[in-house]
Amino acid sequence: MNGKATTRAKLERGRGALGPALELVHTGRAPTRAVLTAELGVTRATAGAVAAELEALGLIRVDSRPGAAAGSQGRPSHRLSVDDTGPVVLAAQIHADGFRAALVGLGGRIVATAPARGTVTADPAQVLGEVVEVGAGLLRASGRRCVGAGLAVPSAVAEPEGTALNPLHVAWPAGAPVREIFAERVAAAGIEGPAFTGNDVNLAALAEHRHGAGRGAQHLLCVATGHRGVGGALVLDGRLHTGSSGLALEVGHLTVNPEGRPCYCGGKGCLDVEADPLAFLTAAGREPGPEVSLLQQSRDLLGTHGTDPTVRRAVEELIDRLGLGLAGLVNILNPDRIILGGLHKELLEADPDRLRAVVADRSLWGRSGGVPILACTLDHNSLVGAAEVAWQPILDDPLAALAS
Repeated sequence: MNGKATTRAKLERGRGALGPALELVHTGRAPTRAVLTAELGVTRATAGAVAAELEALGLIRVDSRPGAAAGSQGRPSHRLSVDDTGPVVLAAQIHADGFRAALVGLGGRIVATAPARGTVTADPAQVLGEVVEVGAGLLRASGRRCVGAGLAVPSAVAEPEGTALNPLHVAWPAGAPVREIFAERVAAAGIEGPAFTGNDVNLAALAEHRHGAGRGAQHLLCVATGHRGVGGALVLDGRLHTGSSGLALEVGHLTVNPEGRPCYCGGKGCLDVEADPLAFLTAAGREPGPEVSLLQQSRDLLGTHGTDPTVRRAVEELIDRLGLGLAGLVNILNPDRIILGGLHKELLEADPDRLRAVVADRSLWGRSGGVPILACTLDHNSLVGAAEVAWQPILDDPLAALAS
C-alpha cells in the first residue's frame, strides 16, 4: 500500500470511529482521551484526531490542560466532555394529564423546558401542534441549532408506520399516525432535523440505560406508572428491545388479580388497573379530585403512609400486586437489573424490603440470585429518551447527519 493509500485508510478508520467515539463521550464512558483510545482500540494519534474532529463539529470539548489528581504521576490525559453550548434536539412528552416540551443536549442534559401543559384533546394533530409550538418558542429563546425532534407517547407505537396503536389513556383514535403528524408539525415550524416517536416507557428505559439507574446493565427491565396505566420496557445486550413491530413488553396487561378491576383491554385484574395512581387512590379510599394530576395526588397521599394506617395498607396492597407482576417478568426474561419509575419508584422507596421479598418469593430464581431492584434516577426520563432517539442519527454518523 503506497503512502497516499495508507493515509486515506487511516482517515477512513478515523471517520468510522466518530460515531462510536461520540457515543462513548455522550454516555460518560470515555471521560478522557486515554479511555477513548482504549475503548475504541485505536492508536493515541487516531483517538486524538477523532476527538479533535468532534470538537470541530461543536459536539464535544477537549480539555488539553486538565489538573492532575493529587499524588498521581505522569502527564494527565486530555479530558473529554459534551459541548454544553452545542446543538440540541427538541423533545416532547404526551401523557394523560397534559404535555411537556424541552430542549436536550448531548449527555442527556435538559437545556430548557416549558412548564407542563394540559389538556390533551381527542385530536392528536391539535395536541402535537401545540407541543411543537411550545418547543419552537424554546428554540427561538435559546438561539441554539436544532438537529432533530423526538416524541414520547403513552401508547404502543407500531413499527414501521409510527402509529399509536392503542392509546388507552388519551382519547386519541386507535392507529393515529402520530409520527407522521409530529414530523409534519416539526417541519411546518421550521425546526431542522428528522422527527421520531416512541412509547414513553420504552424511551424512559433507553434514557436510564444510557444516563441513569440502568447504566452498565446488559438485560435491563424497566416498569413504571406515570399518570395512568403501567408500562414496561426491556434493554437486551445494551439495545432497546421492541419486538418485531414495536409492540413488545406490554406488561400492563399481565393479570395480577384474577378477580380484580375490569381493564380497558377487556381483561380483568391487569397490572394496568391494579398498580397505577388511580388504583392507589382507590385502595386508600380516596376520591380523585380534578385539581391536580392523579400522579401528584398519589404522591401527596404516599407521604402520609407512615402515619395513616389506611394509606399504609394501600401501599402494601399495591406493592404486593406490583411484586407479583415483576416476579412473572423475572421468570420469563431473567434480567440482571430492574428499575422502577413514576409511582412505582416511590412505592419501592416507601417499603423496599417488602417489594424485594415478594419478587424473591414468587420468582424461580429469586432465592438463589436476587435481581437488583432500583429506582429510576433521571428527572423527566421519557423526555430524555425522546431526545435519545432524535440524537441517534448523529451518534451513528456525525459527519453525515450534521452535513445534511
